[in-house]
Amino acid sequence: MTEDEIRARAYTMPISSPAYPKPPFRFVDREFIIITYRTDPQVLASIVPAPLLPAEPIVKYEFIRMPDSSGLGSYTESGQVVPVSFDGVSGGFTHAMYLDSGAGIASGRELLGFPKVFAQPKLEIRNDALVGTLDYNGVRVATATMAYKYEPLDLAAVKKTLAAPGFLLKVLPHVDGSARVCELVRYYVTDVTVKGAWSGPASLELHPHCFAPVAKLPVLEVLSAIHILTDLTIGGAEVVHDYLSLPSNAS
Repeated sequence: MTEDEIRARAYTMPISSPAYPKPPFRFVDREFIIITYRTDPQVLASIVPAPLLPAEPIVKYEFIRMPDSSGLGSYTESGQVVPVSFDGVSGGFTHAMYLDSGAGIASGRELLGFPKVFAQPKLEIRNDALVGTLDYNGVRVATATMAYKYEPLDLAAVKKTLAAPGFLLKVLPHVDGSARVCELVRYYVTDVTVKGAWSGPASLELHPHCFAPVAKLPVLEVLSAIHILTDLTIGGAEVVHDYLSLPSNAS
């Protein structure tokens, strides 16, 4: 293999058998339940990276079932997104994400900086309720319930909320363990089709775990819940802040 061939083929590891295809990634029948809850504002402020600013002391806990993901197959995710602002524009910072797909973990972490960790989330219909569970190696970490298709929502209004940017803290290490890349990444979802959206009563229970510390953002009050069925694409993104290009004492 020549050096030119290496450069042409180098976008992920292993180079001889890439863990995932090149983006963009198209998701068909991607199903969410998102439970918005009030949490401790001091704890929340301690996990949001500057220059992002927390919007309110709230967290959005998500379960996402993805049965048809181009190049990645079928898998499920669960995690926490914090409403934030950047340069006066509202968006969401992905704080934690747990899923059951090696390709999904590798692509999300390497390309954009999604904080993906291997675990065992599930999202299923049990009679008249949607039930989301997250286990980490057999230990229950999160349980969510939501009434199934309880109250329809305006699809155009829901699609507008999905247009807000997402933010990620991307870190890639050097061979000595120091940070070679440390960036704030902004991304968008595109080509969105909202096939259905509903609100309804919901519950959320979080349990402490040393390797899945979602309970560090405690549930003080469940504020709302939404169930969405969509098609969408996650593709390109942009670096909006490079932590390594600034002096260590810069704000």
